[in-house]
Amino acid sequence: MKKYDEIIENAISWAKNNQKRLDYQYLCLAFVEDAYEQSNSIEMFGGSTAKESADMYGTTAVGNPKKGDFVFYNATGPIDGIVKNWGHVGLCIGDEKIIHTWDTIRIDNYLEVEKLPNAPGWTQAEYIGWTSPEIFLKDNVHKDYSN
Repeated sequence: MKKYDEIIENAISWAKNNQKRLDYQYLCLAFVEDAYEQSNSIEMFGGSTAKESADMYGTTAVGNPKKGDFVFYNATGPIDGIVKNWGHVGLCIGDEKIIHTWDTIRIDNYLEVEKLPNAPGWTQAEYIGWTSPEIFLKDNVHKDYSN
């Protein structure tokens, strides 16, 4: 297993290098998981939504998130006719900033996300807290993404 510093740098580089992609619009959890998985040839196992992952991993709001952490938010709205708290998540790139998908893939101060315009029918994002890679990468397995 690679050291966490290398895994984190790989994930952040992947996220920044894929910032112009349009296929991750509003797919925040897929984007941050793919950043870790595809750049490190691993598969991780979280929830099926950002809110489920936040609940599964547990979060803390003590202190600021560190580079590599997942930063979670409550966000309620409709997807395929179902209205619930799907949540939102970004990847901390350091200096209190996250890279995340919204209407585009963007970089914002993690607290400023609460002020972003929300999609029609959605609540404003509400900061929950952060989770470290030591928690969300636990039990990951090797996976070959070259095919």
